[in-house]
Amino acid sequence: MSLSLYYALPALGSYAMLSIFFLRWPHLLHTPRAPTFRVRLAAHRGGSGELLESTMEAMENSMAQRSDLLELDCQLTRDKVVVVSHDENLYRQSGLNRDVGSLDFEDLPLYKEELEVYFSPGHFAHGSDRRMVRLEDLFQRFPRTPMSVEIKGNNEELIHEIAGLVRRYDRNEITIWASENRSVMKKCKAANPKMPLSFTISRGFWVLLSYYLGLLPFIPIPEKFFFCFLPNIINRTYFPFSCSCLNQLSAVVSKWLIMRKSLIRHLEERGVQVVFWCLNEESDFEAAFSVGATGVMTDYPTALRHYLDNRGPAAQTS
Repeated sequence: MSLSLYYALPALGSYAMLSIFFLRWPHLLHTPRAPTFRVRLAAHRGGSGELLESTMEAMENSMAQRSDLLELDCQLTRDKVVVVSHDENLYRQSGLNRDVGSLDFEDLPLYKEELEVYFSPGHFAHGSDRRMVRLEDLFQRFPRTPMSVEIKGNNEELIHEIAGLVRRYDRNEITIWASENRSVMKKCKAANPKMPLSFTISRGFWVLLSYYLGLLPFIPIPEKFFFCFLPNIINRTYFPFSCSCLNQLSAVVSKWLIMRKSLIRHLEERGVQVVFWCLNEESDFEAAFSVGATGVMTDYPTALRHYLDNRGPAAQTS
């Protein structure tokens, strides 16, 4: 055996043992963070499978099912009103081929009478309330309800308007910054650093890489929420690629990489809540909770509430 291997192998062995030890008991390295609130049931777009997405009627319905979190996407109108809308362009939602930012709030069109549920292809939601709602309206109607606000584009004006509303309504600890883009998330954090952060895509990849390299127990984690797709839904209700073969491959690989109880338990014990999206079937609820997820994001809050009350973690611990 060469001299380098003589020293390297014991060092690697010691590193692996330390990594496994602190992966299991992270509180010995990091001060535990108590959550301000816990998310079992998160309503995607306000519960877009049961009523028209992002409307006050949908939010009211989700709160009637005791949702722990309302998941929202926001856009900015021409007259600087923050509205709850997944799309910047209004065509899918209303039939009008205009951007939200090109219209004043009072001129925004009504939603269509029915909208397809994105994560339940072939299913449509209906509702009597077809009006777009202001973020401020939701803050006033549900003053202490946690919400996740996702920023889709790189709109600094929108970010600062949201940050200001959160401060005005004293919601710093219960309104989550969400964005897939790391540079956008940096701007969100700068605009209101008191709001909790969720993982961006690149940060999520970094966590997975750190886990498999054994580095995860030793790196700081400022984020408090990990909103992650459930691999089981790929090629069934979620199609990240146009090629079916690629979707099948990504489903297998991502399931192997992500669905690790030791990873999710470590994040939980570090104060990171793991919420899988966007799950609309009971078998998917079961898959998420069986690996230790904190919660589930769904288009159907009534179905998830029924599961939690009868067969889910809440029922098992009551």
